[in-house]
Amino acid sequence: MLIDLHNHTYPKSDDSFMSADELVDAARSAGLDGVCITEHDDFWSAEDTTYLTKRHGILVLPGAEINTDAGHVLVFGLHRYRFGMHKPSFLRAEADSLGAALIAAHPYRRRYLEDPASDPAVRSEMLERAIADPQLRLFDAIESFNGRGSPNQNRFAHDLNQTLGLPGVGGSDAHRIHQVGTAATQFQRRITSLEDLITEIRAGRMAPVSLAAAATGLPATTV
Repeated sequence: MLIDLHNHTYPKSDDSFMSADELVDAARSAGLDGVCITEHDDFWSAEDTTYLTKRHGILVLPGAEINTDAGHVLVFGLHRYRFGMHKPSFLRAEADSLGAALIAAHPYRRRYLEDPASDPAVRSEMLERAIADPQLRLFDAIESFNGRGSPNQNRFAHDLNQTLGLPGVGGSDAHRIHQVGTAATQFQRRITSLEDLITEIRAGRMAPVSLAAAATGLPATTV
């Protein structure tokens, strides 16, 4: 089952240029089985995403993208922002108390600089520093393929994911309609609810998929 875990809509995310209806329509047109709406530090209710599911005929699930001291984190199973969530340890405890799942979004940010990384020794040092960050081990998975990331950025995220031994996921991180469906996550089992999604993320039964090639008629690729 193919689900895009990372998307933003206006006005809840003020840097987005598409409505929720436009996002879901684009996700269905891209051939996705489901799409998650993950606003910046804001949440959709289950009632509203259920309405979108029925309105568009494609599974829509709520999440959020929380800004923390360890970078941005995709959360599934939390329903409101609480002061302290900017601290990864607090966010982890909150997630555990409510049975939620946490994913490190675009982990190359603040950890990888593309120009200096053209020197293999410098890139290796960046990777070693990122691997040594204990906060990354607080998450259930890493977004190892981001639809808006460059090939080098995603390669760094993939290497980080592989070295830490955490499950990897993919997401478009779409803020505009043409970005929807560039990346997603292939789940091994059928997902029909937020609870199913959380269970599968925490079990690690998924893999990131690049869909950019599929948009040109080429097959999607697992990355």
